[in-house]
Amino acid sequence: MTRRELLGLLGAASLRGAPEAPTAPVAVSRCRSYEEDLTALLGRMFDQIGGLGRLVRNKTVTVKLNLTGSPALRVRGLPLGVTHYSHPKMVGSVVHLLGAAGARRVRLVESGYGTAAPLEEYLLDSGWNVRALSTAAPRVEFENTNALGLGKQYTRLRVPGGGQIFPAYDLNHSYADTDVFVTMAKLKEHATCGITLALKNSFGITPASIYGDDAGAEEPNEQPTKGRVDVCHLGKRAPSKSAPQEIDPRSSREPGYRVPRITVELVAARPIDLAIIDGIETIAGGEGPWIPGVRHVRPGVVVVGTNPVATDAVATAIMGFNPRARRGEVPFTDCDNTLLLAEARGIGTADLARIEVIGVPVAEAQFRFRS
Repeated sequence: MTRRELLGLLGAASLRGAPEAPTAPVAVSRCRSYEEDLTALLGRMFDQIGGLGRLVRNKTVTVKLNLTGSPALRVRGLPLGVTHYSHPKMVGSVVHLLGAAGARRVRLVESGYGTAAPLEEYLLDSGWNVRALSTAAPRVEFENTNALGLGKQYTRLRVPGGGQIFPAYDLNHSYADTDVFVTMAKLKEHATCGITLALKNSFGITPASIYGDDAGAEEPNEQPTKGRVDVCHLGKRAPSKSAPQEIDPRSSREPGYRVPRITVELVAARPIDLAIIDGIETIAGGEGPWIPGVRHVRPGVVVVGTNPVATDAVATAIMGFNPRARRGEVPFTDCDNTLLLAEARGIGTADLARIEVIGVPVAEAQFRFRS
């Protein structure tokens, strides 16, 4: 997409939008390096969208990280945080700001790939300074949500109005035992969903103990070692029978149909209150080093918003893509557009003309991920 095409899209988007879908301002800022003052930068961006205090004061805040794939997998030997993982400096700044804004408790969560070990161990394997992170706010907790974790039982979150794939999901207690849910994503493409931003980060809240390839047939396997391909991507097997089963086992088994819908159902069941997308450094061509041809890139941008669909729409346009592209159009060549599915469910608008962008205009922040 050229700059001229993007400006034309911004002008015409309202003709194709869903006016009933909610919207919210999105802040965009330049940031060329993780050595910059990320705390000051993020603090300004949070103020631009209404401030953190009104959202988190005296509340429990759960922050979903994006730690896709095993820590042993690297892109050309680069640190994980500059390619496909959340960057520890970004996370540290967010935790500090949440604490300074009055959050009563900050809980960092992720479903660690192939393990139910404590999240602190997973972070240490990823090269993080866990001790420093644990003191970034007055009360910081960690939980690996790939299994039961520190909870006594799973929490069932139902999809409002019913789902297309599953009617409800059994999740780690952390996703219900919270007042505010924050997602920290990377600015990336995705082999199955075209892009993976704030919305797609919620796909990882499903515990592999129930939805994994080696999940128990009847009850959860509390020591999962595999991903969620067979259950979620391909529908080759059912989740543990302890959890809600598929609505229609005869529906499409195509990943490009299933994964976007499961993602939207999860966001509907566990709404996102704050979306933070790190595009300072990342990868293009896919979501991780297992995708052939991925390359390290430096878009030098951060995107923040309280509505995940609006935030993803702005980030998608910054990547050089049309956030309202249909199936068969780049980047949604072999999949349905998750943003449009979320918009149709009323989660938020993907119409750029209805989204107030604060800070750097989209056309100036654009970094084309494909020629």
